[in-house]
Amino acid sequence: LKDIEFIDSYCYNKLEFIRFDSNLGKFVGYTELGVKNAETWNKDTSRIAAMNAQREAYCLHNIGVY
Repeated sequence: LKDIEFIDSYCYNKLEFIRFDSNLGKFVGYTELGVKNAETWNKDTSRIAAMNAQREAYCLHNIGVY
């Protein structure tokens, strides 16, 4: 169960521009806009905590289902 990873990707026009990775515990930007958003969103500790909680709430909760 330690290697389960929650990833939340944000795409526009089929291009991923930002992603939250639970293993890193932060947002990572892949475009100029994504990098700017990642910097802003990573400063919001409540947003990071909520995204990290999704790993337990969504991934670990559903592991028995699949």
